[in-house]
Amino acid sequence: MDKFTQLTGVAAPLPVVNIDTDMIIPKDYLKTIKRTGLGKGLFAESRYNQDGSENPDFILNKPAYRNSKILVAGDNFGCGSSREHAPWALLDFGIRCVISTSFADIFYNNCFKNGILPIVVSPEDLEKLLDDADRGSNAVISIDLEAQKITGPDGGSLHFDIDPGRRQILLEGLDDIASTLKSDAVISSFEDKNSTDRPWL
Repeated sequence: MDKFTQLTGVAAPLPVVNIDTDMIIPKDYLKTIKRTGLGKGLFAESRYNQDGSENPDFILNKPAYRNSKILVAGDNFGCGSSREHAPWALLDFGIRCVISTSFADIFYNNCFKNGILPIVVSPEDLEKLLDDADRGSNAVISIDLEAQKITGPDGGSLHFDIDPGRRQILLEGLDDIASTLKSDAVISSFEDKNSTDRPWL
């Protein structure tokens, strides 16, 4: 998993509440267990017309936002079914950070497992960030995970909170297995002692 320390990129505004995982990646794209190639299906029902052509009104189809790395979204992002394909699709498209006032728990946890930073901000701060993101190609936002700071295009900044353990996982680029292996020496010591103390196990 790629480390997440600092990220600077165009932020796309998507001020819609209750964006569920079916909207993020429709069920038609769930036949694969690969983590790659799902970017084309991200928000497919909104990005494409029925004939397969692009919907020019959808934010990620607009020239200024085609290479967005950050998504600024409405409340309760990632609700609905617990499909891990949702963060896979976001990551494959190039989005490494989603900012909202709240996230569905399972989606929130899945983001950390896949190298995406979900940031929870207040409604007031979200309004400021949506305003920043509404500037087209000038909507460049910088995120410093070490300092836990978001800096807008005008240089203004705001602090965000994050669980220290999850923060460290992203900073080091650790998935669940790699995170567990950091404690390999402690685990091995316990197993050796347990084998001596309980040889019948």
